[in-house]
Amino acid sequence: MRTFALMLALTIGTTGASTLATQSSEEAAVRRALDHYLQAHATGDGAHARLAFWPVANLYFARGDSMNIRTSEQYASGFNGKPADDESARKRRIVSVDVSGTAAIAKIELDYPNTRFIDYMSLLKIKGEWRIVAKVFDAQSK
Repeated sequence: MRTFALMLALTIGTTGASTLATQSSEEAAVRRALDHYLQAHATGDGAHARLAFWPVANLYFARGDSMNIRTSEQYASGFNGKPADDESARKRRIVSVDVSGTAAIAKIELDYPNTRFIDYMSLLKIKGEWRIVAKVFDAQSK
């Protein structure tokens, strides 16, 4: 009986460790996609945005009483290829990541001198690659 209990505990412990390792590697992969998004902002390079977003992704935001939509290509095309003049004063961070199988969500904060953005990203793992498929965000003037 003791041997059975020990083997059961080892099996459960090993399975739990394996699940945690898989979750950690998947979260790391999600964070790599999000890092491309952050690099697009830091460098002004739309190529990073194209690596972060699935080609048919959309960005959703409210302006006044209306909902607005931009495609990920429109978004990526808006970068001018150089960092913002106030880049040294800008702060960005991934606040949280939650992964479940092939779906994930993330919260990102962009704290800029005049505006604070909160981005909520929906990501999917497609063909072994994590990409942002939708972004919903809020912008607050300071």
